[in-house]
Amino acid sequence: MNYNKLGKSGLLVSELCLGTMTFGKQVNKEDSIKMVHQFLDQGGNFIDTADVYVGGESERIVGEAIQQRRSEVVLATKVRMKVGPHPNDFGYSRRRIIEGVDQSLRRLNTDYIDLYQLHVWDNLTPIEEALRALDDLITAGKVRYIGCSNFLAWQMMKALSYSDFKRYARFISVQPQYSLVSREMDREVMSLCKEEEIGVIPWAPLAGGFLSGKYKSKEKPEEGRFAEGSGEYGWENKATDRNFEILQAVEEIAVEVGKTPAQVSLNWLLGKSEIVSPIFGASNLQQFDENMGAVGWTLSEEQWNRLDQASRLPDEYPQRFLDKFKRHI
Repeated sequence: MNYNKLGKSGLLVSELCLGTMTFGKQVNKEDSIKMVHQFLDQGGNFIDTADVYVGGESERIVGEAIQQRRSEVVLATKVRMKVGPHPNDFGYSRRRIIEGVDQSLRRLNTDYIDLYQLHVWDNLTPIEEALRALDDLITAGKVRYIGCSNFLAWQMMKALSYSDFKRYARFISVQPQYSLVSREMDREVMSLCKEEEIGVIPWAPLAGGFLSGKYKSKEKPEEGRFAEGSGEYGWENKATDRNFEILQAVEEIAVEVGKTPAQVSLNWLLGKSEIVSPIFGASNLQQFDENMGAVGWTLSEEQWNRLDQASRLPDEYPQRFLDKFKRHI
């Protein structure tokens, strides 16, 4: 397992991050703990969860799993989603963030969180209020670093600029949806992250399982995530001609290298300079083993470029226009 620096920090994280959204739901407690221990035994050190996953059960299981190995783990969790029936049980008010971190610390059975992330932009709370609360948590020692997730480029830049202006701790990472079939972040977010040294830790690197190769036609699955999913997990958003063409390229290269489509899709992400650590999940131990097989080897330059060409966004304004005026020495 290789390790990468997380954004503009000295924190080193494994090239794969174990996502735990399935813990306590698709994966029982016993197997969840096995996954964590196997991940650590194989050199992984980066684990991501959230207060809202399975009503807090994911955090509780992760906390139990790492109890004897806390010093090995870079532990990440998130705040923002609704966790109770009351009007202040969601969002980024100072009250919610401080309550949220204390609740997460209790569930995780730890006295600090390595990476505390804002889960989704909150249009009700001024970002200035959230950033002050996060900076205070770092000063108090409850949080070591902060990041964001599912932010637009202007929202990230507004937060970074305010943090710099007030000399608060700034985001070192962003967690967006990103995969071979979801490259919308290439429009603005990825270039912003490169400029500001923000580490990208993408969720859904296998597009909810679409890139695993188990879907062979546009017919809607009768079971699984896409059977009843909507939004980002709506079948209509995945089962497009373009996405099946990308999947075909993945499958062809998988045959060439003797790997699975999931392993090829994850390995392609490892070859992108902006990507620090894709967050993979698993519904069972077999999927976990398969995903861990994405490291320890490398696509050839020709294979990587073939996937890049098949999946890149259309040539668009303003990038198309700006590229004409690039200056070189």
